[in-house]
Amino acid sequence: MESLQAIKQRFEIIGNDHHLNRAIEKAIRVAPTDISVLVTGESGVGKESVPKIIHHLSHRKHAKYIAVNCGAIPEGTIDSELFGHEKGSFTGAIASRNGYFEVADGGTIFLDEVGELPLTTQVRLLRVLENGEFIKVGSSQTQKTNVRIVAATNLNMQEAINKGKFREDLYYRLSTIEINLPPLRERVGDIHLLFRKFASDFAQKYKMPPVKLSDNAVRILENYGFPGNIRQLRNIAEEISVVEENRMISSDRLMQYLPAKGTNLPSIIENKKSTSEFSSEREIMYKILFDMRNDINDLKKLTLDLMQSGSVEKVKEESKKLIQKIYKEDISDAETENQVEVVRINDNYKESDDYDYEETIDADESLSIQDKEIELIKKSLDRNKGKRKLAAKELGISERTLYRKIKHYDL
Repeated sequence: MESLQAIKQRFEIIGNDHHLNRAIEKAIRVAPTDISVLVTGESGVGKESVPKIIHHLSHRKHAKYIAVNCGAIPEGTIDSELFGHEKGSFTGAIASRNGYFEVADGGTIFLDEVGELPLTTQVRLLRVLENGEFIKVGSSQTQKTNVRIVAATNLNMQEAINKGKFREDLYYRLSTIEINLPPLRERVGDIHLLFRKFASDFAQKYKMPPVKLSDNAVRILENYGFPGNIRQLRNIAEEISVVEENRMISSDRLMQYLPAKGTNLPSIIENKKSTSEFSSEREIMYKILFDMRNDINDLKKLTLDLMQSGSVEKVKEESKKLIQKIYKEDISDAETENQVEVVRINDNYKESDDYDYEETIDADESLSIQDKEIELIKKSLDRNKGKRKLAAKELGISERTLYRKIKHYDL
């Protein structure tokens, strides 16, 4: 078995933090087995390195290794991507397709951002973990696969389970072994080491001398929180390498490349405020819709009762009173006559076998709510300048759901 230092050199892992070393040691120990592994940690800590170590140190190393970003695949196609589909199973399926679980048979699949999987896909994945079986989209034939699953997430899984966004049984199947990678702010001794490595890489890439930090700049760098972790540090090193002419970076120059510590971007702060305002406005709209629904139901039921009694004049009078109550304005006898005629037509339909009164009410209501939903989505997209991620957060839905609704409503 290779040593810890040899593994780090082989997979270009920089750092000597004991938490990082412990995570790599766990990956080395678990690699020869077929146990499912869940890699946890904040975004940008380098979780993608762990499944590579596990795969290349396992008996599956000569088979395929496939990495799948679950958060980047639309909800409507993720089942097809993972499990494949049959020809004609949905619009656009002009040929059969093998999914990742079929292609990677005998190898390893890395499911990045596994917490973003839809609940229906989670059920399919659980079946693969339990007995190695899956069914293609549009097929009724069960197929077998022998894959090692390594998953990763930056979510708090217990919180996701409590909110009903992730299945508890799937979580326990995935996390037989859990490997947590520490955030960069907890690896203070590795920060300058990583910066020097990135500076050296960019010096070779852009054919220029590497940038260096003064002692004060090093202390500032090590005390910075790095919410974006290693990815953020790498971006800072690249920007400094390209922009700065002086290759010795002082603390003052470095501070210009570090966002304000402990704060989020202004757009995020503003978004939190607007989200609250938008939520309040949305609640008011829904209340108006529900009140309107009750009033319309009362009107239809009352009118139908009166029609059954046979008194058309009484229908007109009672309808006029109720409509005036709903809209709080006077209406003409002609408008009342139109309302009664609509009810008379509906009553004639009710006598036929094909008419469903409750279904008609629901259709009217859903149409009204659909219009409001379209209006809310448009308003949110306009407010966020077309940025779907911010609009989805403002609406309180996932980005995948917003994408599906935009496509469905042709916005």
